[in-house]
Amino acid sequence: MRRCQLSKTARAAAISVLAVSAAAWLSACGGGGGSSATPPSQGAIPPPAVSPPPPPPPPPTGPSWTSGVFQAASTFKDRCETVRTGRDIEGNAFPDRAGSAIEERFWLRSWTNETYLWNTEVADRNPADFSSRTDYFAILRTLARTASGKEKDDFHFSEPTTETLIRRTAAPQATYGASFRSISASPPRDFRVRYTEPGSPAATEANGQPNFERGSRLLRVNGIDFVNASSQADVNQLNAALFPAAAGVTTTFTVEDADGAQRTVTLTSVNLSPKPVNRTSVVNTSSGSVGYILFNTFSPFVSEREIVDAMTQMRASGVSDLVLDLRYNGGGLLAVASELSYMVAGDARTRNQPFERLRFNAAAGNRNPVTGETNNPVPFYTTGQGFTVTNGTALPTLNLPRVFVLTTPATCSASEAVINGLRGVGVEVIQIGGTTCGKPFGFYPQDNCGETYYTIQFQGVNAAGFGDYADGFIPNNSTASFGVRLPGCSVADDLSRELGDPSEGLLAAALSYRSTLACPVAPSAAEAAQPRTDDLKTTTRGPPINMPQPSVMELNRDMTAPPGQ
Repeated sequence: MRRCQLSKTARAAAISVLAVSAAAWLSACGGGGGSSATPPSQGAIPPPAVSPPPPPPPPPTGPSWTSGVFQAASTFKDRCETVRTGRDIEGNAFPDRAGSAIEERFWLRSWTNETYLWNTEVADRNPADFSSRTDYFAILRTLARTASGKEKDDFHFSEPTTETLIRRTAAPQATYGASFRSISASPPRDFRVRYTEPGSPAATEANGQPNFERGSRLLRVNGIDFVNASSQADVNQLNAALFPAAAGVTTTFTVEDADGAQRTVTLTSVNLSPKPVNRTSVVNTSSGSVGYILFNTFSPFVSEREIVDAMTQMRASGVSDLVLDLRYNGGGLLAVASELSYMVAGDARTRNQPFERLRFNAAAGNRNPVTGETNNPVPFYTTGQGFTVTNGTALPTLNLPRVFVLTTPATCSASEAVINGLRGVGVEVIQIGGTTCGKPFGFYPQDNCGETYYTIQFQGVNAAGFGDYADGFIPNNSTASFGVRLPGCSVADDLSRELGDPSEGLLAAALSYRSTLACPVAPSAAEAAQPRTDDLKTTTRGPPINMPQPSVMELNRDMTAPPGQ
């Protein structure tokens, strides 16, 4: 075998090269063919060592996502990144166990797939792609729309569980006791008083009149021009003064009453729980007594006691007709809505009839996917359910063949369930006011790791099988294009008279329709849209007042059971 010899030139090249491949070496030798080669001469630089590849990353901790594959929600329930200890304000021990943020999001995914009414319309997104549980929950809903174009699911919320419990147990909160209507939140601003809470600073009489009247318009707050203030500093002060964070905040208001008179009043905030039944009265007419109940919410638990007491008063007064004022009632406990409906209709009409059947997603079959029990309908409850009326206490009844219901777009959910449930057993519902919000849907609020989630889980249908009113109920003479028409009259909310005053627009229309079956002449569309002259005095623009939003509990059909059940 011929020994491979390097020339001087090749040897110099080898010294200068950092790495030489075997093929290049053979080429430098003038060819191969042998089984071995002479080692490079002294001074040649060997090839560098090759580093081993880095180790693969560790597998991700927690559950992994596969599109369309779901583990049982119970696998992740109460596995929390931050574990609560002790008991909540209702005395219940926290069920939390050590877990992780990703497990909380996987619970939301599986829980939505199991219980959401429109679960097949939810895009399955990887929980790991979201940084927070609330951001992830926000996308776990349908994006479909109703015939009128509004979102089919416009009721998808969550909130800290502590806030849910505060409202559910009617824990007092700082307030002056006034509810405002925001006609314009930016300059020129227009805020009017809708109603006041009985016994509150806003309602306490001074010199023969309440501090705030229905329809009173805010002009100045602590000397700041409420209508035209345009700086952020002024608006921050207005927000802090209007919606105090604590009791003991003293604020001076200049208001213009509905009759044009201006007054200045000073109020100090107190801790107060709103009354579900705000006021009641009996209107005597030549054809019999007419009961009136302003019922503002089916939550909190105390709503059960207050509506039972109000109906007991109506029965004792021998009313022949009833006006239920639900114009500001956004909903609440469905069980209380059932009780109210039974007390209106009586035993003969409701016996063996469901108040509301619950329609769940298609995969549920005849099972309630939330409770796991057989999907039995909600009955007309004939006795107290144990919220604040002792379980089993017989309820009073009026046995009425018809009822007048006063409505606005703020009439929602459990309020609409009363309308629909009564219609299902043949009670005539006469609607006076405006189109209701359109929410035949409901949920079982669910706490997980300190956040309470409200996701639509069922549609309610009445004893006649009807529940398709996603665009609301509308009075028969309404010009609206969408909605379920009921007997009655379209009437604008009247802020010029106190609620319960027989001359107030909606109540007056109900009393008139009762006698004549005719509606009052409505103002023309052009007249109704005409702004007040004092709204045209300025064209200032500035930051808006941040009106507190109603709680989700007050805008829904809530299936919460009584304490201890």
